Amino acid sequence: MILARVPNAILLLLQEEGHAPERFLGIPLTVWQLVNLVLFLAVLIYFVAKPMSAAFRARQLEIEKRAKEAEHRRAEVDRLAREIEERTARLEREIEEIRRQGVQDGQSAREELVARADAEVERTRKEAQEEIGRRLAEAKAELRQSAAALTAERASEILKREINADDRRRLIDDGVGRLKQADR
Repeated sequence: MILARVPNAILLLLQEEGHAPERFLGIPLTVWQLVNLVLFLAVLIYFVAKPMSAAFRARQLEIEKRAKEAEHRRAEVDRLAREIEERTARLEREIEEIRRQGVQDGQSAREELVARADAEVERTRKEAQEEIGRRLAEAKAELRQSAAALTAERASEILKREINADDRRRLIDDGVGRLKQADR
C-alpha cells in the first residue's frame, strides 16, 4: 500500500516542478524499464544459469567418478597386498614343515633345506615388497596426476572467472613496462 503511494508521490512532485512524466504508448517509462529488467533477467537465467548449472553438475559427477576409480584402485592394491601377505604366510608355514622334515632326515639335510627355504622366503619377500612398492607407486602417481589435472583445471576456471578486462589490461601494461625497463 505504501509502495503504491510512493510512485504517485514522485509523479505529483515532478508535476509540481513543471516536469511532466515521460510516457510511451500511454504507459510511464518506469513501467517499461521494469518490464525490460524482468525480461533481461529471465533471458539471463534461461541462457546462462541453466547451462552453467548443468556444467557444474557434470564436473561434479566427473570428479566423483574419478574419486570412485581411485578408491577402486586403492582397494585393488590393498587386496593384492593381502594376497601377497597370505602367500607369504603360507610359504612360511611350508618352510616350517620343511624344517621339521629336515630334523628327521638328519642334521646335514636339515641345514641344506633350511638354507633353501630361507633363500626362497627372502626372494618371495623381496618380490612381494617390490610388487607392493611398485603398485603403490603407480597408484600414487595416478592420484598425483589426477589431482594435478584437477587443480590446474580449477585454477584455470578461477582465473577465467576472477580476472576481468581491467585486470588483463593492467597485467599487460605492467608486463610491457617491465620489458621497457629491461631493455634500458
